[in-house]
Amino acid sequence: CIRFHSNTLHPLYILLVLLFSEVRAASLPVLHLHAVAGEIFVHELVREDFKDSFPPPSDNYEEPSDPPITFHANLLDHPDLPQWLRYIQRTPFQIGYLYGSATSKDIGKQTIEVTAYHRSFYVTVRQTMIITITPSQDGEMPYQADFLVKNWNVEEVLPIDIQELFHEAVDGMWEQEGLVVVNITSALDRGGRVPLPIENRKEGVYIKVGSKDPFTECLTMAKSPDNQYRCKLEQQPLINCYDSFSRHFMVDWCNLTLIDLTNISPTEMVVYGDGVLEDNSGFNPPDDAPDRIFFDDFLLTFLLPFLLGLFLSLILAYIMCGRREGV
Repeated sequence: CIRFHSNTLHPLYILLVLLFSEVRAASLPVLHLHAVAGEIFVHELVREDFKDSFPPPSDNYEEPSDPPITFHANLLDHPDLPQWLRYIQRTPFQIGYLYGSATSKDIGKQTIEVTAYHRSFYVTVRQTMIITITPSQDGEMPYQADFLVKNWNVEEVLPIDIQELFHEAVDGMWEQEGLVVVNITSALDRGGRVPLPIENRKEGVYIKVGSKDPFTECLTMAKSPDNQYRCKLEQQPLINCYDSFSRHFMVDWCNLTLIDLTNISPTEMVVYGDGVLEDNSGFNPPDDAPDRIFFDDFLLTFLLPFLLGLFLSLILAYIMCGRREGV
């Protein structure tokens, strides 16, 4: 028989409940999703989809009408998500998001395991998602523009209606067809600072869009030498067209990045390997290095500070003993 001390009963009880809940965790049907390489992928983790699948609480507890639910997502048989995929949920009472932009190296199928945690009763629900990543029919967009939007957080621009609103704003300054959202990244993931919790300040978000059509003069003018000089003076650039973003999006034009992949030669492109050396290509350190005597370096490092300290000690002794009043 095992007896628990009264001071340790509560933590151990919670631990046992957590372990037991992991064993008997319910599962939702497998979900099949589709992603396109080079385009933003967004999947909403809706709390209501998991809420009804939790095991019912015991008679001693009352089910809250709006329970706190959090999520944990990982690649199957791995502790974390794949490199291209991110997860965010601001609070346990909001929707969670899986989002990211797959590359050509990620083409294929990836199995993601999502675990929902009921924070009131320590029960869980799991769901397996199979994401099929296919190459884009149009290929990689040769012209890409990366905008920093300062008045939005990343989870606020992930819904499709907000992406369409941003799409309309881009259309007002970059007339083209086939515009796609390539990627959405939080400014914190790009070196941004956490804003102060005052005045409803936002973290900021980078939104990268791509097109087959070249940049318009309206966009290229923002990167002109005159405007770059104004940015150094912490002044906003001057553009010769209507800022269609201003109604809903506060774009930092000094942080606008225009990427023209048509001007990048194959020799300039960085090719990343798999990190594994080829056969018989190990690193051979040199064995003919000349001998070097470090005695002079030792004297310089040890004797110079010693002599300097001795000299200062003699001066101090002379001042204290030889220059005293009455001597």
